[in-house]
Amino acid sequence: MTRARLESLTASLLRSKLDAVILNPGSTLTYLTGAQFHLMERPVVLLVAPGKDPVLVLPELEAPKVDLIPYQVQAFTYGEMPSAWDKVFRDAAQALGLGGGAGKRIGVEPRQLRLLEFGYVKSAAPQADFPDASEALSQLRLRKDKAEVDAMRRAVKIAQDALIATIPLMKIGMTERELAGELVIQLFKHGSDPELPFSPIVSSGPNSANPHASPSARKLQAGDLLVVDWGAAYGGYISDLTRTFAVGEVDAECQKIHEIVQEANAAGRAAGKPGVPCAAVDIAAREVIEKSGYGKYFNHRTGHGIGMEPHEDPYMRGDNLQLLEPGMAYTVEPGIYLPNRNGVRVEDNMVITETGAESLSDMPREIRVVG
Repeated sequence: MTRARLESLTASLLRSKLDAVILNPGSTLTYLTGAQFHLMERPVVLLVAPGKDPVLVLPELEAPKVDLIPYQVQAFTYGEMPSAWDKVFRDAAQALGLGGGAGKRIGVEPRQLRLLEFGYVKSAAPQADFPDASEALSQLRLRKDKAEVDAMRRAVKIAQDALIATIPLMKIGMTERELAGELVIQLFKHGSDPELPFSPIVSSGPNSANPHASPSARKLQAGDLLVVDWGAAYGGYISDLTRTFAVGEVDAECQKIHEIVQEANAAGRAAGKPGVPCAAVDIAAREVIEKSGYGKYFNHRTGHGIGMEPHEDPYMRGDNLQLLEPGMAYTVEPGIYLPNRNGVRVEDNMVITETGAESLSDMPREIRVVG
């Protein structure tokens, strides 16, 4: 499978008129090699050029990982003396005909490539251009195959089971941070990979009006809405879900905005199908909230792609005319956030099928009273 992915990348580079691409540790490198590397003070770089065996620059202590890659790779290893690293990178660039770099176009991942790795490659190919390769790379992972969807489905189940096990612990007087800690424990108990896709968001009352709040020392209080945005990882693929709870009895407006968001979520989920632009999903969910008079309190896009990363293509926003295709996976997560009061978000994970869209998540979306 990874060999086929390498062939797809090679074809994409040729279409984009790129002589090579630089990848450092992250989802794309793992997707292409099946090997796990992490960002650290020692640079790791994969250089892929059409027609040649890929080149991998890595520290000697990581050399055994080369054997995990199911195709031929030219490995250039280095020791602990940084003064020798420049030469290793020059040798690696030379092996792909990139030495000097005059007229060469070496693509980069702007959101992933660090200055550390870029500096060594640029020094090894000082005359090269380094264009944005985001489009060429995003196409590789845009359409998930059955094995990828199955892994995401498992990540969703782990996440849902973990939250279900955590709900009985949600009590008035418990802090957001304590609740987040209990949820993380349950995620691991139920089988999540050790590296979670993101730290859970657990926000209550006024904090729930901040879509990206961090769990704080605030204690849950009666009358709060409680937003829990969490996910699990399985086999390198992730889930990203949100449910909103009522802590004790909440006021009528809190009940109302939850019903509106729940309806918007349903509209967004129903809008997805092959051949429909991503914008249609955003518009369908947003119209529900706007017609209810809360449009200005929905201040983010309706969703984003998911897979190996919690945020990747395609993006469900009103100006994105990219057409949905079978295998594309994304979130639907409308929200209403009343400043300094309470907020609501309901989020599900979707995958486009041959005939429509399937929700990988099925945990009840109705508001549930805890505490």
